[in-house]
Amino acid sequence: MDLFSNSIDETTNLLPKDGIVNYFGKLLSRKASDHYFDRLLEDIRWKNDEAIILGKHIITKRKVAWYGDSNYAYTYSNITRQALIWTKELLELKALIEERTETVFNSCLLNLYHNGNEGMAWHSDDEKSLGVNTIIASLSFGAERKFAFKHKRTGEKVGLILESGSLLVMKGTTQTHWLHRLPPTKLVSKPRINLTFRTIYDL
Repeated sequence: MDLFSNSIDETTNLLPKDGIVNYFGKLLSRKASDHYFDRLLEDIRWKNDEAIILGKHIITKRKVAWYGDSNYAYTYSNITRQALIWTKELLELKALIEERTETVFNSCLLNLYHNGNEGMAWHSDDEKSLGVNTIIASLSFGAERKFAFKHKRTGEKVGLILESGSLLVMKGTTQTHWLHRLPPTKLVSKPRINLTFRTIYDL
């Protein structure tokens, strides 16, 4: 199932069951999106992502950064990261997202994909530090990329194109029942920056 409608209703649930995903479309103008893309590319302290899988230390081409209200520790793929303090632009975007979602976030994981060859494999953001039925707000800048969901039990898939300056929100039991990924593609040569605003709980 693919969703490419030009008519966007942010209250529509894109998932057929077992979770809630809302697509808000573009929140920012092309000029504003380009401005934030440039600032994030230049000012964020990007590092190649790391993972330990089956005892093997892997370093990805994709780069990441982790920011928050405090020096939060966030562990995924068996690697622990310490949050950096917000930049001016991240605080501006955080305020925008919180107003549109009516949700307060205390942290943000950023991803930098240099081109379509770089993507993200199927996974769920279900770490204990995110709590139960967590809300994740995903803001995209740069190249348009396809984003996909797959139900863990039935294998049913849902896909959509994420535009520059657009917002996607995952909530409810989405992380419990669905996987998501950013599939690689040879059709994209430009970079994409993705901001995933989330809340870390002290568990």
